[in-house]
Amino acid sequence: QLQLVESGGGLVQPGGSLRLSCAGSGITLDLSAIGWFHQAPGKEREGISCISSSGTSTAYADSVKGRFTISKDNAKNTVYLQMNSLKPEDTGVYYCAGAKTCSRFMDWLDFGSWGQGTQVTVSS
Repeated sequence: QLQLVESGGGLVQPGGSLRLSCAGSGITLDLSAIGWFHQAPGKEREGISCISSSGTSTAYADSVKGRFTISKDNAKNTVYLQMNSLKPEDTGVYYCAGAKTCSRFMDWLDFGSWGQGTQVTVSS
């Protein structure tokens, strides 16, 4: 069974960068698409990026396109989310989760094996 653990969150100033990690265990991540989700305070969880099981296909929500980059290191069984040009509205808890494909990556209900999340706060 796939288990995921997020890390890398923290406090950063607007315009700064962070790299989140999603470490997998139980199965190798080349068998699962992995999505990243953002839950702002008081709001519903939303999909922001996804990478296919092969790592050859990626997808991004409009809100992060051009600022965030998702990648996968199969040797480390880890998926990363590089976040640049961070804005205060990027504040929230970030989760990773698995699915068969990224075709519906913006719908968190299609994903499972959720990690515990990592907090990102963008503030001056």
